[in-house]
Amino acid sequence: MNKIKVVLAKDEASLGMIVKESLESRDFIVFHAENGDEAFEMYQKEKPDVLVLDVMMPKKDGFTLAKEIRLENKKIPILFLTAKSQTVDVLEGFNHGGNDYLKKPFSMEELIVRIKSLLNRIELKTNIDTIKIGEYSFNLTKQTLEYTSEIAQLTHREAQLVFHLFEKKNEVLDRTFILNKLWGSDDFFNARSMDVFISRLRKKLKKDNTLQIINIRSFGYKLIC
Repeated sequence: MNKIKVVLAKDEASLGMIVKESLESRDFIVFHAENGDEAFEMYQKEKPDVLVLDVMMPKKDGFTLAKEIRLENKKIPILFLTAKSQTVDVLEGFNHGGNDYLKKPFSMEELIVRIKSLLNRIELKTNIDTIKIGEYSFNLTKQTLEYTSEIAQLTHREAQLVFHLFEKKNEVLDRTFILNKLWGSDDFFNARSMDVFISRLRKKLKKDNTLQIINIRSFGYKLIC
C-alpha cells in the first residue's frame, strides 16, 4: 500500500514538527511548511494526496492558499486546522474550498481519522459510480436510489446526505459538520430541516429492514448498514 503524502502548513515550528513526526511514525510522508508561500511551492513540487493547512499563517493564510489551489485542482482534499470555531469561520473555510476542519487543540488520532476519511471520500467519488447500500443501489451522480426495479429520484441535498451517511456507515455523522456542509449553518431552523430530510430518507430505505438511520442525540446520525 502506498504511503499517504501530506503537505502540512503550520507556522508554529515546534508544534509543526511534533505533528510531522507523529504522522511519519504512523507511515505517512509529510512535508512541513511554515508559511503559505512555502506550502504552495511544496504542493506544486511534491504532488501530495492531502493538504493540512493552518488558517493563520504568515505571508499567505490558509483560506487564501486553499482558494489559489482550488483554481487548478478541484479534487485534492483540504483540511483546515483552526482555533476559530464560530460558524462564520467554518463556512468561510468551506467557501474557500475546504473539505473538513479540525479545531485546536486536537489529537493525532482524530487528525489521522479525518485525513483517511477525506481520502476514502475521494476514492468513492472517483472509483464507484454505483454504491451498494444494503439491498439498494445508490448513484451519487444520477441522484437515484434503486431497489430491485424501482428507482427513487433524490434531490441534490438528499443525495449528498445519503453519501455522507454511507461514508460514515456504522459511525456517527457529526450533526454540526453536515449542517454547515449542506445547509450552510447549524442554526435551529436548519437542524429541523435536516430532521425532515432524515425522515424522508428513512422512508426511502425502509424496504431493506437491515438498514437503519438512528439519531445519536446531540451528536448526529448513524447509518447502520
